Amino acid sequence: MSPPHAADMEYLVRQAMSTGYQWSSLIAPPAYVAYILARKGHAELSINRILRATWIGGLGGASISGGGAYVRYAYSRQEFVRDKRMETAYNTSIVRRNDHSTIGSVLGAVAVPAILWKHANIVNLILGGAGLGGGIGLLTHYGRTLSEDPHPKVDIVLPVAPADKSQPT
Repeated sequence: MSPPHAADMEYLVRQAMSTGYQWSSLIAPPAYVAYILARKGHAELSINRILRATWIGGLGGASISGGGAYVRYAYSRQEFVRDKRMETAYNTSIVRRNDHSTIGSVLGAVAVPAILWKHANIVNLILGGAGLGGGIGLLTHYGRTLSEDPHPKVDIVLPVAPADKSQPT
């Protein structure tokens, strides 16, 4: 594998891991609550367990997405991977989604421990709060997109290597 292919693949795997974490952090808490309520009842439900399920679900989603992206791009043509990286890097919707998720994660990692300090383990408070905040940031992004707050469009102009003038045509 050539170094440019490896660099493009690394970028795409990181993007896939970010997306997997965002979606898993959004889906894990309601899925966990529904599972516990259906199987064990409300007595087994706690804030600590919900926060733990949030960050463990996010970690699992990032792992699965990253592994899938690695397998996909490691065995793809270098040109395809390069084009996909350029498309992903300049997609303003993806950049905006990642920004909203990052802002939500930072706010969640600070706000959840401040609000629920005595109700859960500190590790679960910080990591689970970051996961919840990232999921809320993801919802914020899609809410803004649906409410007609368009993200800017960027035209991608790829440089073309100049033709060698010493060669006769």
